[in-house]
Amino acid sequence: MKALTCVAVLALGGTVLAQPAPPQKPFPPGVSPVLYELSVPPERRPTAAQITLGEKLFNDKRLSADDSVSCATCHDPKRAFTDGLPRSEGIKKQRGQRNSPTVLNALFNATQFWDGRAGTLEEQALLPIINPIEMGMPDVEAVVAKVKGLPEYPPEFQKVFGREPTAEDLATAIAAFERTQFSGNARFDRFLAGDSKALSAAEKRGWALFNGKARCNSCHAGNAVSPLFSDQKFHNIGIAAHQHDFPKLAAEALRVVRTGDAKQIDELAIQTNLSEMGRFLVTKNENDIGSFKTPTLRNVGVTGPYMHDGSLATLWDVMDHYNKGGIPNPFLDGGMQRLGLTEPEIDDVVAFLFALTSEDLAALEKKELASQRARKNKRPERDTAVALGKKGNLGDIGVSPDLSISNPADRGFYGPVGPSSEK
Repeated sequence: MKALTCVAVLALGGTVLAQPAPPQKPFPPGVSPVLYELSVPPERRPTAAQITLGEKLFNDKRLSADDSVSCATCHDPKRAFTDGLPRSEGIKKQRGQRNSPTVLNALFNATQFWDGRAGTLEEQALLPIINPIEMGMPDVEAVVAKVKGLPEYPPEFQKVFGREPTAEDLATAIAAFERTQFSGNARFDRFLAGDSKALSAAEKRGWALFNGKARCNSCHAGNAVSPLFSDQKFHNIGIAAHQHDFPKLAAEALRVVRTGDAKQIDELAIQTNLSEMGRFLVTKNENDIGSFKTPTLRNVGVTGPYMHDGSLATLWDVMDHYNKGGIPNPFLDGGMQRLGLTEPEIDDVVAFLFALTSEDLAALEKKELASQRARKNKRPERDTAVALGKKGNLGDIGVSPDLSISNPADRGFYGPVGPSSEK
């Protein structure tokens, strides 16, 4: 993770007239300068003054209704900007409906939130503050009034923006700080850069499986064009069907969308099980029922628990879910199918996923890997018979795995890695 540090700043009449400048240091491996140029238009390039103010606001619990929660509560920099909880905790110990996604590399997202309801970081920045479960402020006007009443902020906003606090400037400052939080320099990046020893044999086998039998690259392809390992699209992979009567819940959502108003729909999405409808409550398109954004896999080893509801504790659980083709439901993404991965193959894919951790998070990676390995024998999603196509009926979408497919890494395509110990 590297912060933008070089910004040209001129002081005039007590107001900072800042001109954004490109980062002083090169981007870390895996973060493309071209992608940065495309993702951050000139008018949104952060200035040093905006970043400083934004970081202060990001960490300030006084922006919440009872001064107990800040942005950093759910996006802790020490935890790779997540909170490590299945679902985030807001004011008065209230639990939200969704897992807290990382802020790292959020500047590259085409949309924000699991359901993509915000198009920019600026649009995203204020919504958690006025969410009744998260930071609990009644509305944007109340947030601005509270900031104006905190003695240090009016002069700071005057210095940065040349005027008293406004909602627009509040969002601009927080978004400016978030745009400095990009992450790369993982073992995988060094491997792609030519260091053949950067990945272990298991990680190389996992990379081959990722692009082959495990089919991860269908939605998480990673390359120079897609360094986040996300197609940035929305898919129903059956997670909500773990815990809900999904067809019944979808029928209720369809009724509400057809008869309810926008305010009611938004409130239900935040506070009730209808949150499980995901993108549908944003687009009102039935094809989006139960679909959520493909998350980045950068630092995925240290940003669990996983999925929009945090229901999968480890990457082994994630692989078990995919291995059996997800949970059937009428709106399941057509790309879901059984994989037939063996246990050693699952271990290899998990090893590769941990190789996407940036170097500065190595200590956290070691801790999280040990924690997940300790739970490896508690696998609620594991069902080998279903994964191998020997049990269950998924109808015409239940494609049985082709068990004759071998890992290309075993054939030497990725260097001398040796075969997995079990077939």
